[in-house]
Amino acid sequence: MGYRKVSLLPGEYFHIYNRGNSKQKIFLDDEDRSRFVKLLYLYNTKKNIKFRNVIVDAKIDVWDFERGESIVSIGAWVLMPNHFHIYITSHIPGMWEEKEVEKRKLESSIALFMRKVCVGYAKYFNNKYRRTGALFEGRFKAVHVNDDIQAKYLFSYIHLNPIKLVDSMWKENGIKNINASINFLKQYKWSSYLDYGGEKRNENKILKIEDFPNYFLNISNFNKEILDWLKLKK
Repeated sequence: MGYRKVSLLPGEYFHIYNRGNSKQKIFLDDEDRSRFVKLLYLYNTKKNIKFRNVIVDAKIDVWDFERGESIVSIGAWVLMPNHFHIYITSHIPGMWEEKEVEKRKLESSIALFMRKVCVGYAKYFNNKYRRTGALFEGRFKAVHVNDDIQAKYLFSYIHLNPIKLVDSMWKENGIKNINASINFLKQYKWSSYLDYGGEKRNENKILKIEDFPNYFLNISNFNKEILDWLKLKK
């Protein structure tokens, strides 16, 4: 396995994404989407834990699990049928899981988190659908976010992704019905759009907004930003 072209340095911001092998769907139903979302919360920890051991066997709710100190901060996320996007940063330098202490193999906190999430989800998916082989198209991709314009746009880009599910050509042909598009986003629970919109739900725990630049002073600012981007494509 070669080195990354982009170093996942602590204190920097990154757009992380990956898709299914050969562009296959990686989320086939709400149970799949729910599992991945729960892993975004559960595996954001220094602890070496397994979903089945700490959640299924213990018969507790994921959102009630005390995961301890988080190793990354997530600013935005979205799940699509065959891929996902995450806006992420970490102020914790390279580290290792408990089982790697003796080997002393340092790993970026972001890389460690993404490995745990992707490996854990792939095992769940392969077991559920009785399949073998790689689920994802190689290791996750990372784009360094290095200026405010790029960072602010990323919030809109991530949260507007689901519109492709109702109008795959909206970016090329423009929005046919802005109100319908906004209403669809408000019904789509597999992104952080609802969290920025002020909805109180368990998924709020995934985000750590205070670790990202404050581009939106309130919900109205956020909604206006989304609306402005939609109007640009009208």
